[in-house]
Amino acid sequence: MADPTPQEVRDYIAQGLPCEHLEVEGDGRHFFATIVSPEFEGKNRVARHQCVYRALGDRMREQIHALSMKTLTPAEWADTSATRSATHHHH
Repeated sequence: MADPTPQEVRDYIAQGLPCEHLEVEGDGRHFFATIVSPEFEGKNRVARHQCVYRALGDRMREQIHALSMKTLTPAEWADTSATRSATHHHH
């Protein structure tokens, strides 16, 4: 079976999980996904990852160990986005 592209992994996740923000980077062997979904509200990290694994289903059974992910709720994502765009240069 051919290795999936980051785009395919992204599509798989998007099909199974409503995401507000989703980006996947990777080289076919290792993937890193940033996933922001309202489904993650009230879930711990393990439960969030299980949501994503469910969304991926059998298609990624082989590759799942090569997927690292950052799972955030929209509120958490807003926080990190705000933090990222804020300048930290005032003393």
